[in-house]
Amino acid sequence: MNQQFAPLTNPFQSFWMGGYECTDQLNAFGNRVDLINTTGHLEFLDHDYKALSPFNIGTVREGIRWSFVERRPYHYDWTVVESMIKKGQQYGIQQVWDICHFGFPDDLTPLHPMFARRFAHLCRAFVILYRSIVPTGNLIVTPINEVSFLSWLGGDARGTSPFCVGLGWEVKYRLMKAYIEGIRAMKEVDPSIRILTTEPLVNMVTPLNPTRRDLKYAYSANENQFQSLDILAGRMCPELGGSLSLLDLIGFNFYYNNQWIIKTENFLPWFNEENDPRWRPLSSLLAMAYNRYKRPIVITETSHSQEHRPNWIEYIGNEICKTIQTGIPLFGVCLYPIIDRPDWDFPEKWHGAGLWDLQIINGQGRERQLYEPYGMELNRVQKQVMDAARLSMDKNYPMLEEYAA
Repeated sequence: MNQQFAPLTNPFQSFWMGGYECTDQLNAFGNRVDLINTTGHLEFLDHDYKALSPFNIGTVREGIRWSFVERRPYHYDWTVVESMIKKGQQYGIQQVWDICHFGFPDDLTPLHPMFARRFAHLCRAFVILYRSIVPTGNLIVTPINEVSFLSWLGGDARGTSPFCVGLGWEVKYRLMKAYIEGIRAMKEVDPSIRILTTEPLVNMVTPLNPTRRDLKYAYSANENQFQSLDILAGRMCPELGGSLSLLDLIGFNFYYNNQWIIKTENFLPWFNEENDPRWRPLSSLLAMAYNRYKRPIVITETSHSQEHRPNWIEYIGNEICKTIQTGIPLFGVCLYPIIDRPDWDFPEKWHGAGLWDLQIINGQGRERQLYEPYGMELNRVQKQVMDAARLSMDKNYPMLEEYAA
């Protein structure tokens, strides 16, 4: 059946979302991190969900922590995940689930010959579990978070498993094989499942007065950021089984340091006080991505740190309004992390990036403390975005290309 307009059905409970840091990867030193516990989210789950209401947040991103769920191949301990699902139901919070947020079981890497099979089996088991608790309603899943970044971190930068150099493409290929097989396994159990991709949205620019080689390198680098989505859509590596029917909700992660000069470690200043023409507004990058795939867009991660948090959400709000006013179907924005997080490799360092900071009281405990300047600006931006949406209500979304769920 032709379901051309299916992607325009917004499955999210709220436009504003909160993301809880849930990575369980091996860090650069080979140590397992567990940020869902380090941030105290499991301990303070009731508090964390109750605290969302004043900020109009009814949807959150959570993760199952693969390495904790599957300690032995094909044997799953869903105890914690089950309790989290039930808490979501108790508080009326919609949970969007990451199956793999950078971490794998100890005996597995993306280069393992059984990686895709193990992952697909896990995906199927998760959907069966979820539907045994919540039989109806939208189930939105991100199979693997940030394939582009993860393949670079583990395949080229030795920052996580499999700790390689020069194997970024091979890791990406294997991750996408698992991604596609995981989607198909989930849809066999529940054809209504919605898939939310979460990839970095970046802009790599040349130095001033670039050479022809610089221009060619920057163009190629910017194109390569879309390889994972192109594979999912069947535009690349068709042998993996990608298809346009697998493209559903296209999520992009965008931070203040997502634009940089090629072959250097120099970032373009996001405030762009000097009006550098190489800086591209987020609304422009989102339009580029939408025109490439013609799918609804979600900003799946965004934040800044410390005192810059209010300024950043002001910037994001302005870009959201611009995007809405063009008629692009922008379905939501996720504040990530909504609770402050520590660094993966140096856990004593906290980023100061959340809507809530964590205060250690008398050397123990993890008391939440709202960063009020961020909260006040967020409330103002939410009203600004709502007003922009009302003004755009009479506009029709651009026609989407033919879509089969």
